[in-house]
Amino acid sequence: MAKSTGKVTIKKYANRRLYDTESSAYITLDRLAQMVREGREFEVVDAKSGEDITRQVLTQIIVDEESRGSTMLPINFLKQLIGLYGNSMQNFVPQYLDAAMDSFQRNQSAVRDALGGNVLADIAKRNMAMFEDAAQALSGHKKAGEKPAGNEVDQLKAELAALQAKVDKLSR
Repeated sequence: MAKSTGKVTIKKYANRRLYDTESSAYITLDRLAQMVREGREFEVVDAKSGEDITRQVLTQIIVDEESRGSTMLPINFLKQLIGLYGNSMQNFVPQYLDAAMDSFQRNQSAVRDALGGNVLADIAKRNMAMFEDAAQALSGHKKAGEKPAGNEVDQLKAELAALQAKVDKLSR
């Protein structure tokens, strides 16, 4: 039987079991991770309430991967991310992270094709530095030696323009 190319609904039951409505079978978080890697579209809903809990389940997959020793998220990044919760700029972080990951994936493919794997670490460092700059700008913290701008809005606009220039430079 051919697989559907549409979005698959996964139901999560109170006993923490996940049910794939496409294959009519219970699956694991590892299977969901595999589906992500395959580019499959899915949503996870609470079987009782119907609430979309995809974000929480994806976060659980990351927590599981990190606890198994497949660490990818630096401690400093996690601290900065946590620090942005409740910040006035919190709503801008998801779009920034999406753009940064899109840029990283484009760069990763181009570099892998042209040069091989070692340059990816440099790109990752630059992307991380850009995120750190954005986190500092969004949280209002200044770098050492940085002079304050005339007003906060102008300063944020200047920092955003600088970040955009960095992203544009990396995506070329």
